[in-house]
Amino acid sequence: MGWRLSALTLGLRLIAKPRLARTAGPEAAAHDLDRHAPILMRQPAHLLHLRRPGGLHWISAGHCAPRRVILYFHGGGYISGSPRTHQGVMARLSQLSGIEVCAPEYPLVQEAPFPAQFDAACAAWERLDGLGYTPDQVVLAGDSAGGGLALALLGDLCVRGHPPAGALAFSPWTDLAMTGASLSQNARSDPFLPVARMRDLVDVVGGAQMRADPRLSPLYATFPACPPVRLTWSRSEILADDGLRMAARLRAEGARVEVETHATAPHAWPVFDGWIPEARATLRRAAAFVQDLLRDTSR
Repeated sequence: MGWRLSALTLGLRLIAKPRLARTAGPEAAAHDLDRHAPILMRQPAHLLHLRRPGGLHWISAGHCAPRRVILYFHGGGYISGSPRTHQGVMARLSQLSGIEVCAPEYPLVQEAPFPAQFDAACAAWERLDGLGYTPDQVVLAGDSAGGGLALALLGDLCVRGHPPAGALAFSPWTDLAMTGASLSQNARSDPFLPVARMRDLVDVVGGAQMRADPRLSPLYATFPACPPVRLTWSRSEILADDGLRMAARLRAEGARVEVETHATAPHAWPVFDGWIPEARATLRRAAAFVQDLLRDTSR
């Protein structure tokens, strides 16, 4: 482990994890992330962030190819975050891939209960369709809860028979039924997420809904004729099994799945681009994956 990654994980373990463990509720979590995101999530030079009608944010950094887009859903456990808090990682992914990012402003659960988040994801897809984008010109993406939301939308689109060009997710949260063994096995090794608060978070997010609802937990979705998917997770995080079993689920449905894991990186480490070289390396590989998926579209 490099010294920068060691320093980051130590800081998360000593400061961020205890703070998350004692966060009073969704509103406090949202306030904390809004306040600290400009420090934690660095932004590349020449970042362009435009908010357009339909609740869509368009984010880039440098020249982007026309008529291709990454539809990116931000993380934050469905209780915090926004396209603005996560614009750094989105802009870097855009810069490295040469593809503009479209980030929906989906409601947090304290603003609107589930399935409003999934409905907003579907509405964003329909908005892109209305703007003239075809499915093969769109790659779905997201981190943490946003990664789970991207995969939930992927399953729905596969069932409807018009899937996107592909999808990628960083440390996706895919099982709100909380059946993964890593929740207990990695409780101590995870430097970022406090497992003791996960049940509280699931109760807030899921409400009275079934925890295995595929709109909330894509691990239980079906993916007929699924396009290529790239999944990234840390083997030391409590959501490691969410990624591991999601990859197995997709492969069982015949999808081509690329997997990248790291032994000690924190949950959703690409959002720490600019702090640790591992983040930039992962984003470069994700960008190459996106370029490969959209190569035929550019011809």
